[in-house]
Amino acid sequence: MYDQLSGLSAFVQAVKAGSFAEAAERMQLTRSAVGKSIARLEHRLGVRLFHRTTRQLNLTEEGQAYYERCVHALAELDDATAALHTGDSEPRGRLRVTAPTLFGRYCVAPVLLELANEYPELSIEMSFSDRVMDLVDEDFHLGVRVGTLPDSASLAARRLGEQRTAICAAPSYLARWGRPTDLDELQSHRAIGYARAGQVAPWHVRDGGQTSEVRMNSRICFDDLQAIADAAVAGAGLAWLPCWLIAPYVRTGELTLVMDSERVPTPDIHAVWPRARYMPAKIRVAVDALVARIPAMIVDPAIAPPAAMNEFQNDALAVVRAGVFAPGPTLARAPALP
Repeated sequence: MYDQLSGLSAFVQAVKAGSFAEAAERMQLTRSAVGKSIARLEHRLGVRLFHRTTRQLNLTEEGQAYYERCVHALAELDDATAALHTGDSEPRGRLRVTAPTLFGRYCVAPVLLELANEYPELSIEMSFSDRVMDLVDEDFHLGVRVGTLPDSASLAARRLGEQRTAICAAPSYLARWGRPTDLDELQSHRAIGYARAGQVAPWHVRDGGQTSEVRMNSRICFDDLQAIADAAVAGAGLAWLPCWLIAPYVRTGELTLVMDSERVPTPDIHAVWPRARYMPAKIRVAVDALVARIPAMIVDPAIAPPAAMNEFQNDALAVVRAGVFAPGPTLARAPALP
């Protein structure tokens, strides 16, 4: 049985990653070890699984058919392993988690740090990116997504809350340029934009019971929410940001709410994971922890007392300043403003 299974994981990882080098990094092996494992598998099967070139790997016809069966077989093995540990009260093993960059640092990392302290047999690996990762292809056990989830037969999800968003500015900016009260006035102002791949994300604002898409005049753009917040504090213009991020600045008076979350639509936040017959304990406890902690960390600063956020924001800021869980690589397509 071992001979039959040997090389299957390396083969599947190489297909998903598109290269032996990337597969080796994910498996924490050398490129040579992955290449030799797949070569032995091809020799054992008596067929060539890949068309190899210097730039890319392409499956042969036989390789494609074998890959589809291997993915199914390995999924069944994972289900069987999870079933063995379904009754375990102690989560163990490696847990790979992906989340949007700043939301991951401020809100997800503090929760998982507590989880790691609580369960010594659990090893947590975080990857923060504003691109949407493919959990299955990139071998993540758990993801946090902000925004509307597409229908998916391969993913399960649990709602964590809603990300209240507001438009804000520095008092110095408002003293000079005034405070907009409607859409026409809003569009006449300078805005600090969120942009990825040359595309500036539009703002969405409620006005008179209708939600409108607003294309602002964004002379200054960033692909990082913290940089947008910093620019707003410096008086560079209006900023459209999550309430959990601007809350400390609102409390200190560095930023002022221009349009609160009653005027700005609020996207949902979900934990998502690959659908399986059995849910491993490590995923279950992580999801439960996020469900329990995240709602208190994303309350609206316009309506919540400061004490409701201090503990969680202090944890989060400590994580950011310490540089814990640095951002991971960008691996998939970009979403709208997270």
